[in-house]
Amino acid sequence: MTIAPNSVVTLTYKLHTIENGERTFVEEAGKDNPLDFLFGVGMMLPKFEEHISGLEAGDTTDFELAAEDAYGEVNEQAIATLPADMFKESGIPAVDEILPLQDNQGNQFRGRVTEVSPETVVVDLNHPMAGQNLHFAIEVLSVREATADELAHGHSHGPDGSHHH
Repeated sequence: MTIAPNSVVTLTYKLHTIENGERTFVEEAGKDNPLDFLFGVGMMLPKFEEHISGLEAGDTTDFELAAEDAYGEVNEQAIATLPADMFKESGIPAVDEILPLQDNQGNQFRGRVTEVSPETVVVDLNHPMAGQNLHFAIEVLSVREATADELAHGHSHGPDGSHHH
């Protein structure tokens, strides 16, 4: 079976960032803990899916995604200055701490603390990999049709489809 919409893909990957031609290792998912996901439902970066579409179990590939095709360029406007009073109960966060945040519509996201003063906490809301080109090395371990439950839930229930929540 080839990777196509509504298939469950299980793969290994090694992810590097690329800057000035130099690769820096970020993370990997090996055979002992592979990535599995429902293909074509928006869980993965669109260009990532484009690069693996049509592959089969046993296939390997590697490719680069430019920043604009990955997590976007750094948006200098995506900086929030929060009042220090917001942190009375939890305590003032440290620089580089990742904060779980929520907007007025209930959307959850994360921000990295870049500056702390007695009055304010400055948070960068850009994705941590914004502005970075990414290199993926991939091996497809398996591809199967999604179950009706997986399609209804919009995500994979594991490599064999039996994981329930």
